[in-house]
Amino acid sequence: MKGSHPSRPLALFLAGAALLALGVVWYTQHVLQIMPCELCLWERWPWRLLLGTAIVAAVLPDKVARQLLWLTVPFMVADIGLAICHVGVEWQWWPSPLPACHAPHISGHTMAERLASMPLLPSKPCDAGTYLVPGIPLSMAAMGGLYAAAVLWVFMVWRKKLERVTRRIFH
Repeated sequence: MKGSHPSRPLALFLAGAALLALGVVWYTQHVLQIMPCELCLWERWPWRLLLGTAIVAAVLPDKVARQLLWLTVPFMVADIGLAICHVGVEWQWWPSPLPACHAPHISGHTMAERLASMPLLPSKPCDAGTYLVPGIPLSMAAMGGLYAAAVLWVFMVWRKKLERVTRRIFH
């Protein structure tokens, strides 16, 4: 089946899922004016990598794309891990591993020295969760982790189905 690309819909699904995740955080930050914490910013990187990998996989030949799509699994697992870490910090099970998530250390004897030692931009503490949906006790970090787990689950089911169909057609 020359020209067939059974992995392309899966690659486009992953690219769309990554765009949706990044679009939600962009909207939350720039339209709703909710500042992200340092862990929130870290949680965006797996989606950016997933987006780039999925777009490349969508344009490559199917044999290469099938292998390349497996590289997206560690990105989703990393996002789930970051979300678990972030939720643990929000629920105060453990301290944040990032120094930017802690209160700034202000030093100096005079007011001018103290003001000079303050950070240039205020940062949101990582233990202050952002709850977008009223009445639902899921922070954005928890929702992001659940979303990544759902995307990973869809990927695994789709890949299994794709492998069965591909095996039936080509073998």
